[in-house]
Amino acid sequence: MHAAQMVEDYPVVDLDSDALAAARLLAERRLPGLVVTDASGCPQSVLPASEVVQFLVPPYVQDDPSLAGVLNESMADRIADKLGGRRVRELLPKEPVELPRVAADDTVVEVAAVMARLRCPLVAVMEGRTLLGVVSASRLLELALH
Repeated sequence: MHAAQMVEDYPVVDLDSDALAAARLLAERRLPGLVVTDASGCPQSVLPASEVVQFLVPPYVQDDPSLAGVLNESMADRIADKLGGRRVRELLPKEPVELPRVAADDTVVEVAAVMARLRCPLVAVMEGRTLLGVVSASRLLELALH
């Protein structure tokens, strides 16, 4: 089986997509991250769900997690307000998580090797500069274990 046959329906957002909509997509579909493309549709990076969580938690709480217990429920309910009016590019890590790329004709083992080496749960399947789709770690496991 080749990478082009393993691609799955996976959401892709661009750098200027609405950050709140991207966060909702991560939450609703319980995704480990989103593929982020530039304006031309070329994959640029991965927006890990953990990065969105980090963006939502105030720095003083990250520095001292015991402060999280003193935040009242109304403050916690408004934590997602930080995403309002923001773009996906603002949520990306300072050192972006590069999206690994594989060729459409790469095998399951080649895809797995790239994913394992780079420790990334998503791999872009490319045909030239065209994104054919994405293979996730869970999809790869599903195929490898059958």
